[in-house]
Amino acid sequence: MNTNAATEDKIKKIISKKSGMIKLSLSACVHCSICSDSCFLFRSHKNDPTYTPSYKAIHSIGRIFKKKGRLSEEEYKEIRDLAWNKCVMCTRCYCPIGISIPSLIAAARNVCREKGLYRTYDGNGEGG
Repeated sequence: MNTNAATEDKIKKIISKKSGMIKLSLSACVHCSICSDSCFLFRSHKNDPTYTPSYKAIHSIGRIFKKKGRLSEEEYKEIRDLAWNKCVMCTRCYCPIGISIPSLIAAARNVCREKGLYRTYDGNGEGG
């Protein structure tokens, strides 16, 4: 996993570019879970709350935003799991108040890319 000054600067730029959208989305989400009704992954995983689109957004880019990108390696791996392994970016998630959940997940994926973390297929936690 990449963890150098250049990577940290790139992550700060990603967060800075999207900070208005992230801040508004985090404050506007009322945790109604209506977005989960439109998520086939949530329904196909026995309603596991970690597959709820709002949960994925809040606990990925929301977490990165709140901690200004300063997270442990383990925290970034958890975010990778939410953004890459628990979301296929089908863009079906619907928010009645207009939060763009796919945009938030995409921002989390961009940060993960900078850290060298991608979707895993073999379950060992390393991307590629």
